[in-house]
Amino acid sequence: MRLRAVRHRVLTMMPGPFRQRHRYPEAVSPAILPTGAPLTGRWVRLDVLSEADIDEMYPILADPAVYAQGYVMHRRPASLADARDLARSVFLAGQGKADGSGAGRTAYAIRLMADGGLGAAGTLVGTSCLSEADLHNESIHLGSTLYGSRWWGTQVNPESKLLLLAHCYEDCGYGRVKIQTDALNTRSQAAIAKLGATREGVLRRHLKREDGTFRDSVVYSVLKDEWPNVKTRLMGRLG
Repeated sequence: MRLRAVRHRVLTMMPGPFRQRHRYPEAVSPAILPTGAPLTGRWVRLDVLSEADIDEMYPILADPAVYAQGYVMHRRPASLADARDLARSVFLAGQGKADGSGAGRTAYAIRLMADGGLGAAGTLVGTSCLSEADLHNESIHLGSTLYGSRWWGTQVNPESKLLLLAHCYEDCGYGRVKIQTDALNTRSQAAIAKLGATREGVLRRHLKREDGTFRDSVVYSVLKDEWPNVKTRLMGRLG
């Protein structure tokens, strides 16, 4: 018995084929990166934001009402040329470079689907973005959302969120979508809460604004198990 015990200790200390090693199966995440395919609803259509959309963003970026409501991460552009620089540095930074480990983004141009009370078909009404895609942890961030004030309180935001969240859960297989906003932006916080997202807390001194000040970020999330209820609420708001 003693000889057998010694032999067992020697074998477990030996490398390579002399010792059986436990191998854990490699985890495979069902999540994939956002596809970049158009997302189409009744009121809006979302297409990947490109250089060709930049000039149309100027009226939205220059809208004084946007900044009066607590959207203060960057300056209000003073000219079309300034708006172009701002759009490239803020909304197109990392576009098309998502790597599944948190880098890159898939930003969208949000346009009206048809002529109507909201405006002419094809009008650019805003932008939103999917970023920080983490395939291993099945999480992603829905953010950098901006609409012209003319479309606040309309079908634009709920349908855009419906399309983006459906893409995250139903097409791409994510388990958690984070949505966050500046603690100063009470309008945005109310809009996120209205979706049915859960408020997780505040990240203090989280992000540096363009003017050098730091913002506190209020963080919300929707989990895949909560998505059916959130989807029902959004569809109810759209009628």
